[in-house]
Amino acid sequence: MAISHTAFSLISMIFLAGSLVMMWFVILSGVTHTSPLSQTYFLRANTDGISGARPISQWTYFYVCGDSNTDCSAPHPAPAVGSAWDGEPRRAPPAELLGGYGGNTTSFGYWYMWRFGWVFYLIALFFAVLAFFFGFVACCSRLGSAISGLITLAALIFYTIAVSLMTATFVKMRNAFIADSREAELGRWAFGFSWGAWAALLISTVLFCLGRRANKPDGVGPRRTWGRRRKSTHSRKSFDGRRVKEEYP
Repeated sequence: MAISHTAFSLISMIFLAGSLVMMWFVILSGVTHTSPLSQTYFLRANTDGISGARPISQWTYFYVCGDSNTDCSAPHPAPAVGSAWDGEPRRAPPAELLGGYGGNTTSFGYWYMWRFGWVFYLIALFFAVLAFFFGFVACCSRLGSAISGLITLAALIFYTIAVSLMTATFVKMRNAFIADSREAELGRWAFGFSWGAWAALLISTVLFCLGRRANKPDGVGPRRTWGRRRKSTHSRKSFDGRRVKEEYP
């Protein structure tokens, strides 16, 4: 039994909605102290003794917080990863993290990896929200499915770049802290939500595209076939008539 484009669109919207919810969990981490937002962070590291830093630092989307996402800094767009400590600290963090960016707190590589990842995350969120609203149009027409599929694909491309940059940034940071004999671990919730949202977005994109190619409603195909057959029959009759006239003048 063929699945209609409406069914494909509805299922796709469910996955797209799930992706959006997980994205918002990541963005809102550190805003409140309720679960799961209090457990959502990209990296948790021991920064005890570093000038201006908390004993435990947790990096979230808008904040650098203390243990359990408490004692957070003021929210900033694309905050420097080195905002967890003072500029030019007397007791320095791992050397590869420190540089002349973000008020002499962050190195060139970490400054741009996190900054571009942060921006691409917002761009992907914009396209995902846009695709969700176009999904209602996709339920009504195949053209809507095609448009929603293209917008969701754009969201997927930007989100893939964003999550890849974020993962690279904080995996390298964790390794730098560990190499400096400090405890550090990645946030399971933040990366679970981030890559879970990526998987849901991928499935949603595929389903929107399948909806565009779903079987046509009953009756469309046979009418076109009958029309072609009638034309073909008419042509044969005309040809037979001309042949009879030529043979019997």
